[in-house]
Amino acid sequence: MIIGSLFLIVCLIRAYLGHFTPEQHLGFEFSAWYWHFVDVVWLFLFACIYVWGAGAEHAAGAVAGGH
Repeated sequence: MIIGSLFLIVCLIRAYLGHFTPEQHLGFEFSAWYWHFVDVVWLFLFACIYVWGAGAEHAAGAVAGGH
């Protein structure tokens, strides 16, 4: 999160200084790609921890309870 926030701060400063044009905006694109990557990682973590984790806990409780 810190890296992404720094990415955005640098992009904001560069935008105020007029460094981005419709043809030259690679830094902004890298920032957008980084945040898309972070989104995918969070979706994967959500699935692993909350969905699969809850299913495994429920199955373990059923085995221990004899059901």
